[in-house]
Order: sequence, then structure tokens, then C-alpha cells
Amino acid sequence: MSSVHKLIRDCAATLIPAGDIVVLESGSEVTVTQALGGSVTVRTGMGLFRIAPADLDALGQEATGLYGEQPKNEATGPLNQEMLWEALKGCFDPEIPVNIVDLGLIYHLELTAGERGGQKVAAKMTLTAQGCGMGPVIAADAKSKLEALPGVESATVEIVWDPIWNPRMISEAGRKQLGLE
Repeated sequence: MSSVHKLIRDCAATLIPAGDIVVLESGSEVTVTQALGGSVTVRTGMGLFRIAPADLDALGQEATGLYGEQPKNEATGPLNQEMLWEALKGCFDPEIPVNIVDLGLIYHLELTAGERGGQKVAAKMTLTAQGCGMGPVIAADAKSKLEALPGVESATVEIVWDPIWNPRMISEAGRKQLGLE
């Protein structure tokens, strides 16, 4: 999936795995290593970075067309657990090309009545490593995917460490994607 692009403008990006926001300068050459869930992971001489959907235009018009397509939310009917899980399958760890559901990072999803007639979603998730600075970024992405569902009034995503994640938590589908089976 690697493709090389030259940034056409300065671009905010998140350093992986530290989670720090940096500016990649216009004219910098970047190699796309992963483009899933609406964001793009790029490699530069300084390391790996996540470029958010709002900044994909820095990669140029062609790249925006390639990577900027967001899967449409095709959920119909009353909001339910299955819709929540499906929405989170559109959220990816920027270093691993498997969604956070199949990685086994989602521990709990709960729907409760909201104050304005919709539903509130409470999610608990973990990360593959406790020191990962990308946690807030991944949690914010999960929150936005949940809040995009029709009928969701608000969502909270809490990062928890119990139980501690391990590779056995990866689903069969995720294991196949990673070549572990």
C-alpha cells in the first residue's frame, strides 16, 4: 500500500506512538503506510505520523480522493449493540491494519437513555501497550464513530487497563489479517 507524496502545505500530524502533535512542513516527502478508517499513517525520515481526516488535503488532491473516502454509515432501524460494534470496526490503530474491535481492544459497550430523546453510549477500551501515547487519539476516533450513528446523543470512551490486553484477544478475523493463522 506504500505510496509517496510531497506535502503541499504544512500539516498537523500525531507522532506515533508518543501521541505528540507536530507540524510536518510543506514539501516534506511522506510515504503512506496505512490508510484506514479515514486517517492516514505516514512514514518520514523522522518516524511514523498519523494525519487526521481534516488534514488529508495536505497530501494533494489525488491523495484526498484515494484516502479521504469515509465509509457511509448504513445503519437503519433502532440503535442497538450490533450497530455500535460495527461503527467501531471503522476505527483503527494507526500502526496495525486491524480495527480496534478485531484487535480485542473494546471491552464494554453500553446504551442508556439520553436526556434529549436519544441514546448515550459508554465504551470501555484498552490499548495494546500501556505506554502508548496514541490512546487519546484512538479513543477520540472511537467516540466520533459512535456519535455519528443515528440516535446517539453522546458517547464516552474510557481507556481501562483491566484486563491487560494480550495478543490472544485478537479475533479470528484479525488474526487472519495479520497472518497469524
